[in-house]
Amino acid sequence: MIVSHDVDGPDDGPAVVLLHSSVCDRRMWDGQRKALAGAGFRVVLPDFRTCGQSPAATEPYSDEGDVLALLDSLGIERAAVVGSSYGGRVALRLAAAHPGRVERLVLLCPNAPGFEPTPDVEEFDAAEEALLEAGDLPGAAALNARTWLGPDADEAALALVRDMQLGNFRAGEDADWELELAEPDVDLAAVRVPAAVFGGAHDLPGFLALSRSLADRMPDATYTELPWAGHLPALERPDVTAELILDQLR
Repeated sequence: MIVSHDVDGPDDGPAVVLLHSSVCDRRMWDGQRKALAGAGFRVVLPDFRTCGQSPAATEPYSDEGDVLALLDSLGIERAAVVGSSYGGRVALRLAAAHPGRVERLVLLCPNAPGFEPTPDVEEFDAAEEALLEAGDLPGAAALNARTWLGPDADEAALALVRDMQLGNFRAGEDADWELELAEPDVDLAAVRVPAAVFGGAHDLPGFLALSRSLADRMPDATYTELPWAGHLPALERPDVTAELILDQLR
């Protein structure tokens, strides 16, 4: 199955794939897609399984495998990959397993293979799980919006994250998660494509520390800390984030 997706920009433009956070769907990139397409890039925006318009899996799968299958279906041999949070984790798995298909990486407050939750992340996980076990999906979605969006996020961004996360929760209730393949071991030192890592000063400390460490673990990576950002800069300052991405792609 090819996951639900959008394609924007010229068919002959250099390809860039935007991979969303697990609390979101491809709508999180609405503030960047037109700027990238207008700059001449062919912009590919997939929804991961149970996110947005992609249904749950009916056979074994991996998210990076879905991205690769989508690129194949579009005839794209090589692309830059931009990943936000969990999308960054998928981007790193893709680059590690298929380095010939990835031109460069732009990682916004990324999760990463092998990341062990720190006490602050565990505290969030426990609060979220308590709400989910109580059947309060809207409350859990609101918790995610409050936690992951930084101080510059407006009410529209908060409402969008609540809506996206609530949809993901509902779609995931009937999913057979045993169909998701085990995450492979990833040696970040072997990820040799150029990578720009961005961290958010207002992110949870565990994720900020992870962002800071990633550039030291990859041979061709740089790190930039955004003093205004939380965990989802694309939704907090959309225009600024579009320029950050374009600066890397150029």
